[in-house]
Amino acid sequence: MRLFCNSGLVMKQPKRSHLRRLPPALFAKAREMFVVEKNRVWPSLIDLYQALVLFKEGRLFEARRLCVTAQEFFNASTMPSKAVLAELLLARIALRLNDSPAARWHCDSALQRLTKLPRPVLSCQAEFLSGKIEQTAGESGRAYDSYCRARNVLETLRGNLHGEELKISFFHDKLEVYENLIELCLRRPDGIEEAFGYIEQAKSRSLMDLLLQPVHVPSEADAGQSDLVRSIRNLREELNWYYNLIEREQLRPEERSQERIQKLEEQARARESDLLHAVQEATAVEMSDAGLQAPGLVSLNEIRAALSADTALVEYFCLQDRVLACILKRDKLRIVPVTLQSRVQKLLQLLQFQLSKFRLDPQYVSTFEEPLLQSTQSHLKALYQELIAPVRDLLDAKHAVFVPHGLLHYVPFHALHDGESYLVDQFSISYAPSASIYALCHQKSASTSDESLILGIPDAQAPSIADEVETLQTILPNAKLFMGPAATEDVLRIHGPQSRILHIATHGYFRQDNPMFSSIRLGGSYLSLYDLYHLKLPAELVTLSGCATGLNVVRPGDEVVGLVRGLLHAGAQSLILSLWDVHDLSTKEFMISFYTRLQQGLSKSLALQSAMIELKERYPHPYYWAPFTLIGKG
Repeated sequence: MRLFCNSGLVMKQPKRSHLRRLPPALFAKAREMFVVEKNRVWPSLIDLYQALVLFKEGRLFEARRLCVTAQEFFNASTMPSKAVLAELLLARIALRLNDSPAARWHCDSALQRLTKLPRPVLSCQAEFLSGKIEQTAGESGRAYDSYCRARNVLETLRGNLHGEELKISFFHDKLEVYENLIELCLRRPDGIEEAFGYIEQAKSRSLMDLLLQPVHVPSEADAGQSDLVRSIRNLREELNWYYNLIEREQLRPEERSQERIQKLEEQARARESDLLHAVQEATAVEMSDAGLQAPGLVSLNEIRAALSADTALVEYFCLQDRVLACILKRDKLRIVPVTLQSRVQKLLQLLQFQLSKFRLDPQYVSTFEEPLLQSTQSHLKALYQELIAPVRDLLDAKHAVFVPHGLLHYVPFHALHDGESYLVDQFSISYAPSASIYALCHQKSASTSDESLILGIPDAQAPSIADEVETLQTILPNAKLFMGPAATEDVLRIHGPQSRILHIATHGYFRQDNPMFSSIRLGGSYLSLYDLYHLKLPAELVTLSGCATGLNVVRPGDEVVGLVRGLLHAGAQSLILSLWDVHDLSTKEFMISFYTRLQQGLSKSLALQSAMIELKERYPHPYYWAPFTLIGKG
């Protein structure tokens, strides 16, 4: 018991992010206690972990002294993996001290040990470090070979992971392997296509896996037999109950109780946490039982096959602070540096600040209409100069597909302004999380039915929803309309799989703190990302006409986590979602205009472009006409 308590003084798990926060006195106290107890292993482990902390702090000579002491013990012990860890840390310290020969010696020693030690995670670290050492020494060819070996180990490790959360978090500290390969490939005249391949491998891989897996819809029999499924169902019902209580409390005409709202939110968060654990456990069981492995990659030729002759795909990739733009057409590929992330981030913050002013009193917006437009346009012009101007001459196309990366997922590319016109005036525009996912959306089979499903949940805050959905029922073919309390999740489950077009007009709720619980309101419940994972919606088009339905949190590996993820997994070919809070009346007009043109025979992207240009004449500010984006097949 004392042993357990002493080790608990230092860490629960040896994660580097945790280690960096530990004070030196804690290491010393724990080490002293282990020495008193004559425990020979833990003092050396503590030396190794403290050396890692000192290395992160730049105290290289102190780190080296402790690491050498730890290594001497592990070399003589039966803990070879710890000896390898110490060897790799000594190599990193030497590299930081610009001692390439020593770094190479320690790294080679670790790699030699690993030939007899099946530790793929350590092998990946060692090969990556070997690549950095060779790259620092100017040996690009040898560095490339080492990075390729590290990448191969990564892909093998990733293929054996089960569960989406695990796959997303796996890439947290491993993307540098792909980034360095991209950088080396771009130095070679013949390396552009290979660099593009690594860019794709570093983006939205878990989402691509989701799209290639069958949707698991729990059956009634499953629900009756599985305690876990019953628990998930009960937690969902409890959450819906809490969400309704919170909303009613927030909308009370009399004075609201902030204390009561806070208490309800805390209770809801606790159940969200329980639901997260339950769903993760269920997913792992299903994946294990199915024996699923990670699917293969989409080839460059497959991506090109999805592009029409008049389409240009513009994929951005952030390489440290630099932003690269890949311009892909059927017959050519260019990769060019365009700007810095830090510059885009400042401009994007200014743009979002301008758009947030529309949450203020309508009288303020009306009074300052022209200054608001001018300020917003100035930021859109600046973003155009950073992101579009350097590649504008390469966009010899009628349709542009934008594939953002990192913070660029929040940029409304269609609303960027060149000083004379918006980009949507020059191109029809769509978006995709990655070029591979764009190709997969084209390969999907949509429902062959000519039916449409329309759900509308109007209220006092969005009264135009009723007019919107009633008008769309007269425009869309064979449309089934369910309004208010009748627009339930059961209706969506029953009629969604047979619908070619699905339109839901409601309130959207984006959860920056926990995007897995971003949701839309239905009649009597809320539909979250996790719920979408268990829906079949093989529609040609799904539209969520509501506030911020297209916002995502961007996780490591450029994994977008939000409603778009669930809808694509559910089978939708194309999505229309919003990037910010929408205006009730202008949204109704926009949707009527869009669907009218769609039924007249225009493609989705052309119908969207035409509707935006028309609405722009009546509502000049982009807040009104530019919130919606087309994702997937255009």
